[in-house]
Amino acid sequence: MRKKILLMGKSGSGKTSMRAIIFANYTSKDTRRLGATIEVNQAYFKFLGNLILNLWDCGGQDQFMENYFSSQRDNIFKNVEVLIYVFDVESFEIERDIFYYQRSLESLSSHSPNAKIFVLTFQKRKADILKYSKPLEIRCFQTSIWDETLYRAWSSIVQELVMNSSLLEKSLNEFSNVIEADEILLFEKTTFLIVSQSLRKQHSDLKRFEKISNIIKQFKINCNRFDTTFQSIEIKNDNFTIIIDTFTPNTYIMVIVSDPKITPALTIHNIKYAQKHFEKLESQT
Repeated sequence: MRKKILLMGKSGSGKTSMRAIIFANYTSKDTRRLGATIEVNQAYFKFLGNLILNLWDCGGQDQFMENYFSSQRDNIFKNVEVLIYVFDVESFEIERDIFYYQRSLESLSSHSPNAKIFVLTFQKRKADILKYSKPLEIRCFQTSIWDETLYRAWSSIVQELVMNSSLLEKSLNEFSNVIEADEILLFEKTTFLIVSQSLRKQHSDLKRFEKISNIIKQFKINCNRFDTTFQSIEIKNDNFTIIIDTFTPNTYIMVIVSDPKITPALTIHNIKYAQKHFEKLESQT
C-alpha cells in the first residue's frame, strides 16, 4: 500500500535534513553538505513490509511555492495522507511564513480533506500556529535535527500511517502482560522509529523512547561503517534487564523487565516464541 506524504515549508527550514537523517542514515553533521531542494523531490521508502511511503519533498523557494498553489495545485495536493509543514526557526519573515502555511492548508482541504496535518516548529510559535490553523486539527511538535525530538515527531507521524496500529498495540499489551515486562517497544528496522509500544510501569523520563531511537540508530550507523551488523543488545544491572533484538523481518523489539526472578534467557525465549504472531500482523499493514 502506497501513502503520499507532503513535506513543505520555507527553503532552509530543514525539511531535506530531516528526511536524510530519518530515511538515509545521515548524521546531523552530514546534513551540512546537502543543497537546497529544487521543485519537488519524490522518494519511495519501504516501511513495515507492505507499506510504501511516497515522500514529496517540496522546495521552499518563493517561485516554487507559488507554483504549488496555481499550476501544480492538483498534482501536489491530491491524494495526500499526511502533510508535514516545517517552520524555519531562524526566519524573520513570520507573516510570509504564515501566509504560505495557510495557503497550503486551503489547498489541502480542497483536494485531500481527510489528510492528517503535522507541524514541526519551535515552542514560541506554537500558539500562533494553532490559531492560524483553525478550524483544522493539527499536531504540533517542537523539533531539532540535533536531538531526539526529531524521532518523537516522526514516530508519531508514521504511527498514523500504520493500518492495524490499534491491533498491533493490543497484541503488544497482551504480550507484555504475559511475560510481565515493564515496557515493550517496537522499532522499524531501518529508521528505528517507534511504531508501537506497551507501558505497564510509569517512568519519570518521558523522552526516553526517542533518546533510545536516536542512540541505537547512531550505533547502528557506526556498525555499518566498520562492516559489522547490529543484531542485539543485552543490558543487566541490579534494577532491570533490557533486551533489544531483531523481531520480525522489519522490526526490532526492546523489552524492559525489572523483576529479578525473570531471567534474560526466559525473556529471549518468549520473544522468539511471539515472532510468528507479530510477523502475521506485520504482513497486514
